[in-house]
Amino acid sequence: MATVVMEQIGRLFINAQQLRQIPRFLESAFPKLPCTVMVSDVPWVFRESHIVTGYRPPDQNWRYYFLTLFQRHNESVNVWTHLLASLIILVKFQELSETVDFLRDPHAQPLFILLLAAFTYLGCSALAHLLSARSELSHYTFYFLDYVGVAVYQYGSALAHFYYVIAEEWHAQVRSFFLPAAAFLAWLSCTGCCYGKYASPNLPKFIHKLFQVVPSGLAYCLDISPVFHRIYKCYSSEQVCADQAVVYHCYQVLFFLISAYFFSYPHPERWFPGRCDFIGQGHQIFHVFLVLCTLVQIEAVRLDFSERRSFYESLHGDLAHDAVALFIFTACCSALTAFYVRKRVKMYLEEKQE
Repeated sequence: MATVVMEQIGRLFINAQQLRQIPRFLESAFPKLPCTVMVSDVPWVFRESHIVTGYRPPDQNWRYYFLTLFQRHNESVNVWTHLLASLIILVKFQELSETVDFLRDPHAQPLFILLLAAFTYLGCSALAHLLSARSELSHYTFYFLDYVGVAVYQYGSALAHFYYVIAEEWHAQVRSFFLPAAAFLAWLSCTGCCYGKYASPNLPKFIHKLFQVVPSGLAYCLDISPVFHRIYKCYSSEQVCADQAVVYHCYQVLFFLISAYFFSYPHPERWFPGRCDFIGQGHQIFHVFLVLCTLVQIEAVRLDFSERRSFYESLHGDLAHDAVALFIFTACCSALTAFYVRKRVKMYLEEKQE
């Protein structure tokens, strides 16, 4: 009996010794990352207004920036908000694919494009905030990719609103130009953001912001118009509005307007410089409300897809295939524009180094 007890104690001792090796193993697998640095230690292109600390040092290897996914820095919340949201989109797609035939049902294609566009912009944004700190060229490259994702999402939203949400009266007013105009404004938004970023060394901060906000604002006004008309029609009728999808659309608009405010104005870090470096930045709040906007938008469109089938089938006919082709065209044009501006940036940076 004593021998058995001693054997058990010996095994426990060995297991304890092995457990002590775990921290060393983790340390070797995930080497200690360089500490974050002050705003004065990074080039101006990485600096954000009223953010003093939490910057990652540039010119490290790619592995370092991927591992900063698990490090506390001033982009951590921005990365994780959109990374987690992109995973939620994948889960929603998996759930919908159990009941929706995305391959064979042409009327489900706009819904698929919305999901794909949402996943694209969230993924591109997460990559931009995670990897853009490596160098100036990386900064421009990944944010140009982010702008392509935004353009893709703008058109995807416009298509979903036009296809599933729109009322017959508004459709009669805009059907001749809505989707081509939405595609053009999505591309213009990408172009404005890319050019504003490229020309930012020679532009005041306010003008740089205008290149981002004005084209995106024009695109939003068109893209959201079917939603606004639907909300107005529902709540202006004599009967009580009992359309559940309209409620979600109202939240979609509300969350977007809140996110747009925090994107345009650096609050609350402007009021508390240095105290919102890691959490509480206006851009982080913008991310949170934009994610909420996207999720309630998808739920609203899902309800319209399910409950208004007979309406949009008769209204649109074979439009879905043309809309998909226009989506691909918009994405390609935006990507080519971003690639061209990146080439100009690379030439500028090379000239600056000479």
